Amino acid sequence: MNQKFLVNNRLNYISLKFHKFMKAIILAAGIGSRLGELTKTLPKPLIDVNGKSIIERQIEVFRKAGINDIILVIGPFAEKFLFNNVKYINGKKSFSHNILYSLIEARSEMTDDIIISYGDIIFEDSIIQTILNSKNEIGLAVDLKWKEMYKNKPKNLVDKVCNVFIENNQIKKIGYKENLGESGGKTIGEFIGLAKFSKKAVSNFLEIYLELEKSHNGKFHESPSIKEGIITDMCQELIDRNYIINPIFTDGKWCEIDTVDDLKNAKILFQ
Repeated sequence: MNQKFLVNNRLNYISLKFHKFMKAIILAAGIGSRLGELTKTLPKPLIDVNGKSIIERQIEVFRKAGINDIILVIGPFAEKFLFNNVKYINGKKSFSHNILYSLIEARSEMTDDIIISYGDIIFEDSIIQTILNSKNEIGLAVDLKWKEMYKNKPKNLVDKVCNVFIENNQIKKIGYKENLGESGGKTIGEFIGLAKFSKKAVSNFLEIYLELEKSHNGKFHESPSIKEGIITDMCQELIDRNYIINPIFTDGKWCEIDTVDDLKNAKILFQ
C-alpha cells in the first residue's frame, strides 16, 4: 500500500482523536442591520459569499479540522438554518441582550474544550489549525496586520475595531480602539472573533459570569450592563482578575462581514 497514503491516514486519525472533545460554538444570532435589504428577511450568518453562506464555510473549516461537535446559537429567522448534523440553540430572551448572553445560552454545551466563533466572519483552514495547535488555557486569535484592512475605511468603523494590547505574550487590555487610549509601548493587534478555551477555563468563565449576573449592576466594561455585554467584556473581566489570556497570532486570510463593502471584499478574498 502507498506509504504516503498510510502516513496521511495516520495523521488524520491522530487529528480526529485529538479533537474528539473539542467543540465549536458559532454565535449566529446577529441581525446585520448594516447590510440593509440583504438581511431584512435573512439572518446575517446566512449571507451568500460566492455560492456558500458564512456559516456553511465555517462548518466546512471546522469539520476539515476534525471538529464535528458544532453548536449554532441562532436568533431571528431560525427556520432558515437548515444544516444537518449540528446542534441548534434558539435564543429567545425577552430582555435586551448581546453576543455574550448568546454564548451563555449555550452553557449546557460548554463542558469541554471549545472554540467560540462569531457568526459573521470567514476564515481559511490554516487559522483554525493555528488555534488548535496552541497550548493556552485561554487564547484569542489576533491579527497583527490589521491596519492594512482599515486603510480606506471611515473613522467611525476604525474606532470600533476590537484591539488588544499585548505584553510578554499576554493580552493586557482588550476593547474598542476608541476606548483603549495609548498603547504605552505594547504591541497592538485585532481580535478577529475566534477564541479557544480549555475545559477548565470555560468552567471558570461560566462561574464568574453567573456570579456577576446575580451581583453586578450598571455598566459592564464597554457595555451598558452585563446582560448587554460582549465577549470581550468578559475577557477584560478575566484579565482584571489575573487570569492569563494569550494571543494566538494568525497569518491566514479572514474577514468580517458587517457592511456591504465588507461583503464585496469577502467575495474577492474567498473565491
